[in-house]
Amino acid sequence: MTANPATRRTPAPPEGDLQDSPRFPIAAKVELANPVQRKNLHYAMTTIRTKRAKVVAELDDWEELRSAGEAIKNRTLRHLDRYLVELEESLTRAGTTVHWARDAEEANEIIVGLVKAKLGEDPLAEVVKVKSMATQEIDMNEALEAAGIAAWETDLAELIVQLGHDRPSHFLVPAIHRNRSEVREIFLEEMGQYGRPAPADLDSDPPHLAGAARLHLREKFLRAKVAISGANFAIAETGTLVVVESEGNGRMCLTLPETLISVVGIEKVLPTFADLEVFLQLLPRSSTGERMNPYNTLWTGPTPGDGPQEMHVVLIDNGRTKVLSDSFGREALRCIRCSACLNVCPVYEKVGGHAYGSVYPGPIGAVLTPQLRGVSTPVDRSLPYASTLCGACNDVCPVRIPLAELLVHMRHKVVESKKADRLAGANPSTHLPGFLARLHQPHVESVLMASTSWAMSDGKRWAAATKAASSGGKVLGLKFGHLGPLPWPLSKWTDARDVPIPPTESFRAWWARERGDAGSRRGSEGRS
Repeated sequence: MTANPATRRTPAPPEGDLQDSPRFPIAAKVELANPVQRKNLHYAMTTIRTKRAKVVAELDDWEELRSAGEAIKNRTLRHLDRYLVELEESLTRAGTTVHWARDAEEANEIIVGLVKAKLGEDPLAEVVKVKSMATQEIDMNEALEAAGIAAWETDLAELIVQLGHDRPSHFLVPAIHRNRSEVREIFLEEMGQYGRPAPADLDSDPPHLAGAARLHLREKFLRAKVAISGANFAIAETGTLVVVESEGNGRMCLTLPETLISVVGIEKVLPTFADLEVFLQLLPRSSTGERMNPYNTLWTGPTPGDGPQEMHVVLIDNGRTKVLSDSFGREALRCIRCSACLNVCPVYEKVGGHAYGSVYPGPIGAVLTPQLRGVSTPVDRSLPYASTLCGACNDVCPVRIPLAELLVHMRHKVVESKKADRLAGANPSTHLPGFLARLHQPHVESVLMASTSWAMSDGKRWAAATKAASSGGKVLGLKFGHLGPLPWPLSKWTDARDVPIPPTESFRAWWARERGDAGSRRGSEGRS
């Protein structure tokens, strides 16, 4: 059964630009109120973590593999200009056409142009897609839809998200926030509007849900003349592109259509074919908890009579060279999109992916998104704070990205951005001295930090501050175990945490009482 031609448009996603999402603390409160999602996330994250730990423990050289992956990626980023030129030459030599895109707008213009060149002005123009974070990043589906081209997701979880008028919430399992009964309802209500309907007696048994999706997608695979993919890796040495996946839908998209368009971030380059040996061990163990991916598809240009006969690669920057210019922040570009950091993050497990206002959730999203988009919007400024800094993400990252340190790095950038905004908002006609200009329209955070810096920069001032705090602690400790919510503006900090009573005795006071002059003399001798 084929779709009604009048209804061959794809389901509309939720309205609104992700960059206009509310700040993370606000969005997180909304997501925390969803008990079904929290239950799903806890079960899924626990299962994936357990599988990953088991297969990683099988390798005695796991840490050496991580170090090798880090080294290969670092070498690539140091010489990215050279490897990109080599990649273009290798792709061209293999018969693939290379396109360069500075940003999302340019990338979408290229992709829409390529599809129209193949399909003309067909009112029923459509493409099939392999799951791709890069195409989500540039809002490619929406750009194609605006041009009258339907883009069908073929990954099972992405299909659930698309039919549910939803957004992905995880790298690996985009529909992790949905349970089986919800998926059944989506299939029964939506599939028939966009192609073959789900069986009327469909239940929530996973094999039956997968079977309904398989039948629904089959007609699209067989009908499509154009497919769009991303790439997990692009080999500069040979011009080979690599897609790893678990369902086989990617294999269908990469082999059946006449034209294949691959959208690839410039950081996906690997120098040599031999480098795959490392990453094809790191990626599946870190993402799905498998020893290897069920489907590993590698292609090096078109082959007459076999597979797509026309191949294009769109290499996108979209902020990546800006990230590369940051000597420390560039470490985030090592990311291979495995989702290991999401799976161990206690914050992500509670709130899910939608709270991040980005296609990249979790710790890596909290770092990478504000790097790519900048820290000019409320949601992007809030993301580096969407973490407890527990460091679990550092321990599991297969390419050893120091995510906790990068989060602190990005917090510093947010603070500097706020300072710059305040200075830019000052009235230049007042000609205020430097220190007064910095206080113009002060932010509570900056005032508190400046006050703390002033107190801690002088030993006498700090001694007086700790003595005053101890005195306050003695008084408050008589009546309270902790301080309740504080008045504005400190209420923004205390509405989510208890404030402890200050200690009744400072360390300085304890040292003087316990050690006296003898302790002071020993400290002086140690410094001489």
